[in-house]
Amino acid sequence: MKKNKLLITIGFSAALTGCATPPPQNKSDICEIFRENRSWYKASASASDKWGMPIAVPISFMYQESGFRHNARPPMRYFLGFIPYGRASSAYGYSQAKTPTWDDYVKDTGRLFASRSNFADAVDFIGWYIDKTHQVNKVPKDDAYRLYLNYHEGWGGYRRGSHQQKAWLLRTARQVDDRARIYQQQLNGCENELQRGWLRRLLFG
Repeated sequence: MKKNKLLITIGFSAALTGCATPPPQNKSDICEIFRENRSWYKASASASDKWGMPIAVPISFMYQESGFRHNARPPMRYFLGFIPYGRASSAYGYSQAKTPTWDDYVKDTGRLFASRSNFADAVDFIGWYIDKTHQVNKVPKDDAYRLYLNYHEGWGGYRRGSHQQKAWLLRTARQVDDRARIYQQQLNGCENELQRGWLRRLLFG
């Protein structure tokens, strides 16, 4: 019986891995990202309507945080160069949400079955975090630069100015902001097509 349960578990895990969505082939073009993964546009538009931020902002966050890998996590740390002793943090999935912050999101939204490895859940999480950042630190929801600094340092860290001593983080936040602007320009040119695409499939299959 135990052997059968183990085989079922292994088979189920393998099936999930096989069904996982691979990263987009062209990560630099938001139109191509959504053409390749049409359900991602629908999820992103839904999160944008719900939380009030431009679609381009959370997608830029995901580009930076996980490269759109559903199972991304920090690298393993090694003692003496070969003895593994854990990862730098509990960050996981598309959004690289840490476990305590994800738990806060689940508790706040009631989405008990949300998963960090699910794109729709991850983009909703980023929207939730952006909304909280706007409430707590008054950052506009289209200011990807300061939103990302909050995302990385936390609300308290941002208020304390912890990012000011991290030149690498300031550069990264600027890259995220630049990418969000580029994504938004691209999306302006293809969003009508994307909207027609998923609506037509919804209505006519």
